[in-house]
Amino acid sequence: MIPVDEARAYVLSRLSPLRPVDRALGDALGCVAAAEVLAREATPRFENSAMDGYALRARDTASGAARLRIVDVVFAGAASSRAIGEGEAARIMTGAPLPPGADSVCLREDTLVEADGHHVLIQRAVRDGEAVRRVGEDVVVGQTLVQPGDVIGPALLGALAGQGVQSLTVHPAPRVGVLSTGDEIVDEASPLAPGRIRDANRPMLIASLRQSGCSPVDLGHVDDAKEALREAFEHGARTCDAVISTGGVSAGDADYVKVVLGELFGDAARSMQVAMRPGKPFTYAYDEATATPFFALAGNPVSTLVGFELFVRPALRHLAGHHDLERVAWPMVLDCDIARTRDAKLHLIHAVCYLHEDGRLHVARVAPPGSHLLFAVADANCLLLSPESDGLVAGDVVSGIIVDESRVAEGPGH
Repeated sequence: MIPVDEARAYVLSRLSPLRPVDRALGDALGCVAAAEVLAREATPRFENSAMDGYALRARDTASGAARLRIVDVVFAGAASSRAIGEGEAARIMTGAPLPPGADSVCLREDTLVEADGHHVLIQRAVRDGEAVRRVGEDVVVGQTLVQPGDVIGPALLGALAGQGVQSLTVHPAPRVGVLSTGDEIVDEASPLAPGRIRDANRPMLIASLRQSGCSPVDLGHVDDAKEALREAFEHGARTCDAVISTGGVSAGDADYVKVVLGELFGDAARSMQVAMRPGKPFTYAYDEATATPFFALAGNPVSTLVGFELFVRPALRHLAGHHDLERVAWPMVLDCDIARTRDAKLHLIHAVCYLHEDGRLHVARVAPPGSHLLFAVADANCLLLSPESDGLVAGDVVSGIIVDESRVAEGPGH
């Protein structure tokens, strides 16, 4: 057996980020930038009002209150040519350009318009520059907005749109083919013949890929037949950036996936027994001609999930240009015991964690062991990393990675 870290390092050592492409700005959300973008314009481009109110000269309110003559109304999207002089003010809307001569804005709620409609009473002293958005307050010309490796999120995308950026050079989201294998697998919802099971792995992996920001490609199901497997893998290499398969990597008489990958890619295919549970059997191959990696995961569904998290997800993030490939491991306090035996393996245990009133993550419960028990892990939000031991008891601290942040709620005491 080889350690998990060694297997993951072997996978990542063969990979490089996908070739950059130009994408329309609206299609770049979630992508990783591959080129620098500098600001073309200052943001804001002109001094404007931060609120609805009255543009004025702050010195006219130095005594604490002032009666000013209203000489103009300025709306957003329009500019005033009327300069504000001594004792004057202009009604102004949020985002409207500050009129010439004005240096501040008084909030509408702090004013009182006289009955004639031509004068306004400013009821307090206004600070110089109050409620005014300055030129370049957010962005100055030439400022670096995007660096290679930056992830394009909604706020950054909006800032770029505000600069008039129409397209970005990014690493594309990988197109990942998903293939399930095995004579026992069927896709139909009709009653099952004896010995047959419905395909859970392929829909699960397609959903995992979507959740990870990749573009899944359904390669369907193939029986345990060498030629059919060969054709499916060759098709995946031609059409996808990566391929994931499930089943056919253990020591059974019909486990042909690892055999076929070995025949196709020779020394660039490696069948491993990884020191982990579940998911010990794992085969990785790399097609030098197309630069396509192949991840052949164990067929039991919980093993498939764990293999995806430990090996596939970091590799796909690398292809997509991300720098942070692995999830952060957090210390978690056990509220329950975990039984295990010494077997020289890292145990990966699906569990439910929550934020305790002590400010630390606690583990409320763990899923029962069994790589076939998929529904039992359906509500898990973390994966515990349990190294060699005789077991853990409540109060022990164990490392865990959060796989679903949206479901980490506050727990007892909150």
